[in-house]
Amino acid sequence: MKKLILITLLAAASIISQAGGKLPVKLKSPDGKAVLTVRWSDEGFLVYDLSYGGVCLLNDSHLGFTTSDGLAPVRDGWRVDDVSAGKYRGQWLPVWGKRAAVNDEYNSETILFRCDGDGNLISIDLRAYNDGVAFRYDVRFADAAKTFREITDYGFAGDYTAWYYNGERHNLGPELLSAANGDRTPIMTIKAADDIYMAVHEACLYAGKPLLLHSESDDVRFNVVAAEMSGQVSESCPSAWRVIMLGHTPGNLVDSHLIELLNPSADSDEFSWVRPGIYLWDWRINGAVWDGYRYTMNYDSWTRMVDFAAENGFAGLVLDANWYGPEFEKDSDPTKGDKARDVQRIINYGKEKEVGIWLYLNDVAGTNYPIEATLAQYEEWGAAGVKYGFMNGTDIEKNEKTINVTRLCAKHHLMVDFHDYPVHPWGQDRTYPNAVTREYCKAQLDGHSIFYPKTFVTSVFVNMVAGPVDMNNGMFDLRQGRTTRVDNSQAVPSTVTAEAARTLITYSGATVIPDIPEYYRKYPELLSFLAAQKQPWQESRTLAGGIGEYIVMMRQASDGRYLIGAATNEEARELTVNLDFLPKGQYSAVISEDGPDADYLKNRESSRTRTATVDRKSSVVLELAPGGGACVLIEKL
Repeated sequence: MKKLILITLLAAASIISQAGGKLPVKLKSPDGKAVLTVRWSDEGFLVYDLSYGGVCLLNDSHLGFTTSDGLAPVRDGWRVDDVSAGKYRGQWLPVWGKRAAVNDEYNSETILFRCDGDGNLISIDLRAYNDGVAFRYDVRFADAAKTFREITDYGFAGDYTAWYYNGERHNLGPELLSAANGDRTPIMTIKAADDIYMAVHEACLYAGKPLLLHSESDDVRFNVVAAEMSGQVSESCPSAWRVIMLGHTPGNLVDSHLIELLNPSADSDEFSWVRPGIYLWDWRINGAVWDGYRYTMNYDSWTRMVDFAAENGFAGLVLDANWYGPEFEKDSDPTKGDKARDVQRIINYGKEKEVGIWLYLNDVAGTNYPIEATLAQYEEWGAAGVKYGFMNGTDIEKNEKTINVTRLCAKHHLMVDFHDYPVHPWGQDRTYPNAVTREYCKAQLDGHSIFYPKTFVTSVFVNMVAGPVDMNNGMFDLRQGRTTRVDNSQAVPSTVTAEAARTLITYSGATVIPDIPEYYRKYPELLSFLAAQKQPWQESRTLAGGIGEYIVMMRQASDGRYLIGAATNEEARELTVNLDFLPKGQYSAVISEDGPDADYLKNRESSRTRTATVDRKSSVVLELAPGGGACVLIEKL
């Protein structure tokens, strides 16, 4: 796999010139706004600088490694052997994603360093896109006794404001860079100026330690926390890409495909079976009561959910934990457990209705039973996907297992969703489009102590920039106090209109919604908004937003209709949304908003709907309650 990835990535860039061994190297993005410069520092270290739109954002930032014998490769005894420049202008047509066609355009430089007399080589690949820059290393040391450690860092040019991923808690930030003291987990989103935003992450992580950043108090320099690596590398094995995303608004970061584009592309025909869309979920319905009927995680309730999914064109139903026995017990067989016969029955029933069924698989069963045999059995049954939960191990081990499980799921025509502290997304969904989502967030129904309206409108500008996330938005039972649900019976702090809007805003190949059919039918206009979310998306665009404040997202469905979702933090706000993204013509807009008395704490279920005739010169004014949202469904007249 490593050889294939290297060949694919190197073949993409056509070499347009060969230079000698000179530094500095100055690399510009195709539009000329981003400039990445690699040079020697006054102390003899290899460093890089980055500017955007003429503004210096990073300077004197280190590249390279230190070794166990105290040498710093690309400094002591090393020389620049060659510099080659290239460019690529192409297009990516994803199986599914934010849009149907993605421009793939970059300029590149590769700097080759050689240590005379010992056969050691290091190359550094640089790329500049219009929405960011990236670099990676390819190390080949001849001496197995040596170890080496990456010394990449990010020396910011100012004391900017940053936000960070924070596990299953509310995001860290906003905080000044100088206030960070210790480790910070990417993705790291940065406001450098009112019109300059950055994000630090990585891509194509097929080897090595997942990215972790470290900073000392009162410093604006962040170091990569790198693992020690063995010195002898017999074949070319590139590192992950270090990525710095750039944009004039935080929405530019959300809309970017840079992380995916730094991964090899899949053969789209091999993944034609992948079906993105909305999926129902049996975990949160357990214990819900409607008109005397109590939902449980059994065949009868599953059939009701499948029927509802078929009625609304939803993609399928996710069966969660314990269908094959207690998920954390080693003797729970994931192919012969408690409800295996009923699972096969509901898969067959779903096929009749064109509704796919996902099966939960805990890492305990995934480890203690032959994983490929388990997935082959699921394929034979006709399952649509696997929700893989509670993966154990170090970050390196978890990433290796994620790669393996994804590969095996692809082999057996299964989509996959990784849950419970997964490794961060790094663009794997380009190479394996069956990797449709992961819980790189706090599923909002689990997080009453940490999940607030401000959490949602922060994480969409932080966590979601890394890739698709499974947040389980869309709870419509928002009554005050405790409900009859078996697991976590408190309602999420939101409004019903915001819940519908969040399902659209949250980018995911599997949008998993948690409520029973009757609560969705209670709000027919909002149910129509959910049903209109036909993937794959033709287009997506963040129309407006502020980190921790609000977001307005537009997506065009596969049938051509346009949908807008807006969500706010704890503050009520009025938003004017221009519709200049529409083609020429007249359109009907169904606008659902919070009721005039709605509030995410006091009156969550108040909603109202109006209609309007609009065109590309129109704008709509949306009234959002505290913690609320708005939904707009637009179709051609």
